[in-house]
Amino acid sequence: MRILLATTNPHKVKEIRELLTGLPVDLTTLARWPDVAAPEETGATFEENARAKARYYAAATGELTVAEDSGLEIDALGGAPGVESARFGGADTSYVEKFALIYRALAARGAPDSTARFVCALALADRGRILFETRGTVEGRIAPAPAGDGGFGYDPIFFYPPYGQTLAEAGDRKAAVSHRAQAVRALRAFLESQF
Repeated sequence: MRILLATTNPHKVKEIRELLTGLPVDLTTLARWPDVAAPEETGATFEENARAKARYYAAATGELTVAEDSGLEIDALGGAPGVESARFGGADTSYVEKFALIYRALAARGAPDSTARFVCALALADRGRILFETRGTVEGRIAPAPAGDGGFGYDPIFFYPPYGQTLAEAGDRKAAVSHRAQAVRALRAFLESQF
């Protein structure tokens, strides 16, 4: 069985590959289809975007396709950046700049250590049909300042209380609790049930 991982983010590809190690599947990436343009992400929820991307890439490539949409929801900011996590502050804004925008917004609301969560919605599609979907979340809060150089994206500002550190400081322990790991483990269980 061959599955297309519909992401261009090398960090996500690495995480998903590691979590699916040992399954009798051939994982391929969008690098194999350089002429397939990315769809616009217009969904109001992570689930809508994951389903739309999975259907789009499955139809465009003819491959069984896994797509996910994920991001950070900060309670004091009304759930922002949410589905706009990757584009927060502008498409070309660095994560250091995104962090600064978040800290300024939280300071203005008097909630510097707001509760927050990472969310990952994942969908598996075969052409136009969704075969499986799931959602993973991990609860935490915004760290007083960015810390750690592991992980990627918003990991340096996401403090995970059970570990007493940010996910960027958690090293290999991140995979035990992360939102994406939860979703991919559920996908793995579904795929194993199909063999």
